[in-house]
Amino acid sequence: MKLYAIDDSTTLDALDNWGKFSAIGAEDLGGDVEAFGRMTLGAPGDATSAGYFGTRRGSFRLHYPFTEQATLLSGEVRMVNEQSGEQFHFRAGDSWLIAQGTITRWEVLSDDFVKHYLAVASSQ
Repeated sequence: MKLYAIDDSTTLDALDNWGKFSAIGAEDLGGDVEAFGRMTLGAPGDATSAGYFGTRRGSFRLHYPFTEQATLLSGEVRMVNEQSGEQFHFRAGDSWLIAQGTITRWEVLSDDFVKHYLAVASSQ
């Protein structure tokens, strides 16, 4: 068993470059966004995983393949639930929960952002 403290001072520069966000399931809407991350539990394709994740400024659409609880550690993002039209504005320290299957549109308003997340996928 392990116990992790979430390091809220983690920066994008401390994360591994995972390549273009479109290569891992997102639709690039502007900014040629690259994904950065570091796992703290499991691997990205596991049914349950956790880690740090971030991108630079840009816009993308993501159809969530898992349920995610996340806390924004740095930066500022605007997120739209494309099914309901609801808009959310998140800043460092804010948290959210997104249900599996939700389609979101993200706009990274700051130069970059970093979040820590817990993802749980269920078969649908």
